[in-house]
Amino acid sequence: MSEKNLQEIKVIREPPLAWVILSRPEKLNAISLRMLDELSSVLEELSTNKDIRVVLLKGNPEGRSFSAGVDISTFINLKPLDALYVSTRLQSVVNMLETFPKPVIAVIDGYALGGGFELALGCDFRIASNRAELGLPEIKLGLIPGGGGTQRLPRIVGEAKAKELIMFGERLKSEDALRIGLVNWITQPEKLDEEARKIAQRLAEAPPIALRTIKDVIRLTRHGPIEEGLAFEATSFASLFTTKDSVEGISAFLSKRKPNFTGE
Repeated sequence: MSEKNLQEIKVIREPPLAWVILSRPEKLNAISLRMLDELSSVLEELSTNKDIRVVLLKGNPEGRSFSAGVDISTFINLKPLDALYVSTRLQSVVNMLETFPKPVIAVIDGYALGGGFELALGCDFRIASNRAELGLPEIKLGLIPGGGGTQRLPRIVGEAKAKELIMFGERLKSEDALRIGLVNWITQPEKLDEEARKIAQRLAEAPPIALRTIKDVIRLTRHGPIEEGLAFEATSFASLFTTKDSVEGISAFLSKRKPNFTGE
């Protein structure tokens, strides 16, 4: 295990897992431009690290939050062009999470609001403690979400529910978030990291190329006609027969043993 401390991000590598920790505890782990730059750099490095198969994104527990959103002090006297930069910069990092070539799990305790919630929406899975609160409260500032919330939330919970959450700006308890499919699992706060690690370990044992292919097929075909999606699925399915992992998986199944996937 190794630990790396940047100014606003911490990275703990315990192969095959890596924990990326949003760390501005004095600000409820609120997002700054520096944090986005550091997060972008860390994700780029981890994307090519063959020892890491799953990334878990969480907040510094001393901050009592996953992330309370973009630091509101950033908004004071913000000019429209500067606001455009903040929005597109946040969107670009959330896009990195969504297109990351390995599974990413958001581990949510405390607040996941605004831009912090949008970071979680870019992850493949979300596990939350039963005291977590999630939401997009920008309407209460006379604003709208700027990190992709208006685009990703409707695709997860449906348009009508997304409008309700965004237009009223109310916080969701984790139980309600689970009920509408916004989070995948909830657990006790003291068990959160342990349960997240178990889920990540299961993913780490799966074939990496197939996992990446699943992410790509779902993401790249969700807006098009089903006929195009089915065609892309079929060609992607066929392409996996060129991998050593498919040979290993089929052989292990026939031999009734546990497969050892190497990502080749």
